[in-house]
Amino acid sequence: MRNDTFAHPLFLLAANEVRLRLRRVSTLVTILAVVAVTWAMISDIRTGKALMIVHDARVLYTSSALALGSATMASLLFSLAGFYLARGRTGEDLRSGIGGVIGATQAGNALLVFSRWLGAVGSLVILLGAFMLTTFACHLLRGDGPLQPLVYLETYTLMLLPMAMFAASCAVLCDSWGPLMGKGGDLLYFIVWMMLLSLGAAVEEGTRVSSLAWLDFTGLANALNGLRSQVATESLGIGMMPFDAALAPVELPQSMWTADMVSARLLSAALAPLPLLPAMLLFHRFSPDRVKAGKARRRRTPLALLNGWLRPLAGCVQPLMRLAARTPGPLGQVLADAGLVLMTAPSAILVLVLCFLGGLLLPATVLPGLVAGAVAFWGILCSESTTRDATAGCEGLTSAAPGGVPRRFLRQWGAALLLGLLFTGPIALRWSAADPVRAFALLAGVAALAGCAALFGLLSRTPRLFLGLFLFGLYVAIQAKGVPMMDVVGFHGDATLASGATFLAAGLAFVAAGMAWTRRAH
Repeated sequence: MRNDTFAHPLFLLAANEVRLRLRRVSTLVTILAVVAVTWAMISDIRTGKALMIVHDARVLYTSSALALGSATMASLLFSLAGFYLARGRTGEDLRSGIGGVIGATQAGNALLVFSRWLGAVGSLVILLGAFMLTTFACHLLRGDGPLQPLVYLETYTLMLLPMAMFAASCAVLCDSWGPLMGKGGDLLYFIVWMMLLSLGAAVEEGTRVSSLAWLDFTGLANALNGLRSQVATESLGIGMMPFDAALAPVELPQSMWTADMVSARLLSAALAPLPLLPAMLLFHRFSPDRVKAGKARRRRTPLALLNGWLRPLAGCVQPLMRLAARTPGPLGQVLADAGLVLMTAPSAILVLVLCFLGGLLLPATVLPGLVAGAVAFWGILCSESTTRDATAGCEGLTSAAPGGVPRRFLRQWGAALLLGLLFTGPIALRWSAADPVRAFALLAGVAALAGCAALFGLLSRTPRLFLGLFLFGLYVAIQAKGVPMMDVVGFHGDATLASGATFLAAGLAFVAAGMAWTRRAH
């Protein structure tokens, strides 16, 4: 009976989805990134920071505290990055040609869509399991009291499972309907994610939380509301927070989940698969008249329309291309690659001119906001440029060029770094006179992000791995003030010489890792 149950096509297809996702190199990179993030966010109290504080007093690292605190941070990360990690399987089927075979089978839309959703949820659950195991290790090294796996399992299941289900549902919907397969779907979900985070703000203001709890797929509003009821205060913080060592530590109760909180999370879990209903109705079944492999990533999004209108600006890049043709060696290739990026995205030329003029002419008080906007645009541009060859299916052609895969990796990294310097160079120049450390932090952060974009693009061959982590990191960095290691590009002015040097070393390490991988693969 058991064998017959798991031999059902639904489970076979779902298991195959999980296997295909786990075989991606990007999955290994993601697990390593999850381990690093988990280790970094559970601060050692000897640094003067703690994962959770109440009235400036640290919360003891018991199982309930670490479970709730780490699950809250995981929900912030995976509610955004999980969507981008779950996407992409439809594009792979289109590029490989297997999509037409799948569409021609007798399997119905419900079976194909639901099995793909189960596979996406399963892969996200495995990543969350790696997150929890890393938290176990942190508990054994830094925790207070015994490790209680059941407490972790309860909190992670109630907090993170509805979130993973909703992120996977939205990813499957965007992959199933042609108009959402490109950047339009990415942008739409980012807006939805921002709306979900607004529930956390509603908790802090104490406005209509109970009536919105069923929409809290991330679990953040629910968790913060329950935590406030346990400590009977509004003054609390989660995530590498400084504390007053003179105050007595606060200990949370072993069980944090009330019946109302559990009911709200179960309702959220029941509603999370709702996006699958339109996905089943709108599923393109890889029909050539509804979706094409060559156009899977070239939807007429507003940005694509803007690039079309600004196409005449591409002529401004011709002097750069002539300079690249006259410059021998790798430098000429970097210039040509950067020029190609600007020619294929003329909107970048307009933004580049605005950033250049703004960096030179705007008041100093406006420059931090300009840095944030410039880095955001540049990061999105890099996510596409470092995976352009894989997306266009011309990796074999570019690999056959002199220098092969290693030279191509260096060229893409160099182009990303050059564009980053063009976007932020005038601001760094102005800061170099008034605050040289801040200018150094900006340049070091750009170098680190360029190396990260090139490495993640090389390993995953899709822009979404870097894009998801970049957008999440940028959001957290903008919100986190007073933490030097979070001020990646210096827009808060909190960066130090040590933090800047750390990011510069990380960028060089990313490049070294990429070179080692290309030589191994080559």
